[in-house]
Amino acid sequence: MEDEEMNRRCALFLAVFALICAAVACGCTGTLDPGVQTGEEVSWNLTISDGTTEEILTLSEIRELPAWEGYGHAVSTVGIKYGPYTVRGVELTTLLDRIGGFDEGDQVGISAPDGYYWVFDDEQMAGKGFVTFDADLKEKPSPPLAVVLAYEFNGTAISEEDGGPLRIVVGTDEPGTITEGSAWVKWVDRIEVKRS
Repeated sequence: MEDEEMNRRCALFLAVFALICAAVACGCTGTLDPGVQTGEEVSWNLTISDGTTEEILTLSEIRELPAWEGYGHAVSTVGIKYGPYTVRGVELTTLLDRIGGFDEGDQVGISAPDGYYWVFDDEQMAGKGFVTFDADLKEKPSPPLAVVLAYEFNGTAISEEDGGPLRIVVGTDEPGTITEGSAWVKWVDRIEVKRS
């Protein structure tokens, strides 16, 4: 009887742990302030900084920047797939040009209001150093990749539930490539360059 109760508690603990891991892996550790989205209008600001220069952009200003279009498909650490999506957004390198660019050895920190934080190194900012998978989640050679601040999935604004209005995507020009979802930060509101 005690063994049965212990097994039930262990199973419950493992199930809760798996759900927490899945949420963290996809940059989903909380929810947004309910006032962020009202009908079709979204009020959102993005701060870009390198410690000396700082710029704040509205969502509509970001949409006016040169757009990147391609594909995004992610998998969490527990094997949950997100996508595939057609993606529209702005490459991080384009955004960073507004505050002096990005150099070899620099790092880029991505923040969200729920406290999630991710860092890209210079290799990843060049589209390299990511693990990529095929549809069966078997590792495959990586096609050219781009780190993108996305604002549209499949031709529509990214919903709050999907991490919108701004979400990081590790995207590609080729459909059929899956990347690890932990770098796909949801609800991005701050991007910081740490100069080397």
